[in-house]
Amino acid sequence: MAAKKANTDKKSKELPQTETCKDTYLTLASPAQGLYKEKGSKFLAFAYPVETEGQVKSHTEALRKEYFDARHHCYAYVLGAKQEIFRANDDGEPSGTAGRPIHGQILSAGLTNALVVVVRYFGGIKLGTSGLINAYKTAAADALQQAEKVERIVMRQFVARFPYEQMNLAMRLVKELQLQVLRQEADMECRLWLAVRLSEVARCQTRFKEERIFLEETES
Repeated sequence: MAAKKANTDKKSKELPQTETCKDTYLTLASPAQGLYKEKGSKFLAFAYPVETEGQVKSHTEALRKEYFDARHHCYAYVLGAKQEIFRANDDGEPSGTAGRPIHGQILSAGLTNALVVVVRYFGGIKLGTSGLINAYKTAAADALQQAEKVERIVMRQFVARFPYEQMNLAMRLVKELQLQVLRQEADMECRLWLAVRLSEVARCQTRFKEERIFLEETES
């Protein structure tokens, strides 16, 4: 698939792995750092948990400002519970020698919602294609190995609407289905904003329909 090739600064929404219905995903609990040195060149690796491309931009721009004198700031990130959004950036290195190896390490670690940036200080000796691939791969792997991982549940958000007289019924459903109440409004028409685990969505929709309580999915 063309979307999987290490095109510099290209995005894709193609799944890098076989699509499955996942209820949980693995990500980083907190930022971490790694380091690799080769023939005078220094590769500083920074791994971050991220949830949006806006956060990716914020981290990469901050590193460019802090390490303004570095030769390259290469990175890759993966977003989405199914690893469906990703980007690899070689930042001037030969195509496929930086972003793709970094991206590969994120996938090898089974992670998503993760960003790894590798900042290179050139040491005066060229490493060649294989040397660069190994350097960026090793630096990224070191940062990810240092990072604490956490498993998170895939959630979807819904809003339930009903008259005040059905409040007790609605709350019984919340307890029965073990739903998380994010916010609520009680008036002539009551509303409950609910977080529902992905694997429980179908059952939740069925039960609310059985009790004739309007339920619709909403954006996070």
